[in-house]
Amino acid sequence: MPDPVPAFLPEALPQLAGEPLASATALPKQRLIIAITGATGAVYGVRLLQFLQPQPQVETHLLISEAGLLSLHQELHMKRRDVEKLADAFYSVRDVGATLASGSFQSEGMVLAPCSMKTLAAIAHGFSDNLITRAADVVLKERRRLVLMVREAPLNLAHLRNMTAVTEMGGIIFPPVPAFYQHPKNVDDIIDHTLGRVLDLFGLDNSLAPRWQGMAPGKSA
Repeated sequence: MPDPVPAFLPEALPQLAGEPLASATALPKQRLIIAITGATGAVYGVRLLQFLQPQPQVETHLLISEAGLLSLHQELHMKRRDVEKLADAFYSVRDVGATLASGSFQSEGMVLAPCSMKTLAAIAHGFSDNLITRAADVVLKERRRLVLMVREAPLNLAHLRNMTAVTEMGGIIFPPVPAFYQHPKNVDDIIDHTLGRVLDLFGLDNSLAPRWQGMAPGKSA
C-alpha cells in the first residue's frame, strides 16, 4: 500500500497522493506580444496588428509607450483607441503587475515594432522600469523569441553595444531595412515584406510577401 499523504499537504495535489499527473493543455491560440515604442515606424506595429487580427490561431497582446502614442499621432493620425481595437488584449505600460510581467504567461514571444534606442538600452541592461521592458525581460529569461525592430540612423557606439548585448542574451535585432529584389511597387509592399520576415521568425504562416524563387534563367549577371 502507498504511504498515506501527510496531513499538511493539500488534497489538490494528486501527484503527491500517488495519482498520475494530468497532461498539460496546449494553448488554444498562439500568443504574440506586440509593443509600439517611440521610434519612427509606428506603421510596422499597426500593420502587424491589422494582419494578425483576422487570424484565428493568433492572439495579440498590445503595449504602447507614451512616446509610441506620439509617433502614432504624428505619423498615422491615430489615437490609442484606434490601435487598441486591433488587438485581442491591451495593457497600460505602467501596469507592471499585469500577466505579461510573469514567466507563467505563455506566449510565442514578443516583437517591438518599432523599437526605440531608449527601449533597446533598457532591455540590454535589464532595466525593467515599465511593462514593455519587463515583458521583454521575461521573454528573454524564459528563452522565448524576442524581436526588436530597432529604428535609428546613424548608430553610435552605445546603440551598437546595446544591440550586441541583446543578441548575446538571445534576442534578435531586426532593423526594418527595405528590400528591393522583389521589386516593390509602393511603401505598403516594403512594409509587408519586412513584416513577413518577422512573422517567419515566430513560425507564423503568412502571405505578406512573395517567397524568393531565385533569379529567372538568363537574368543572372
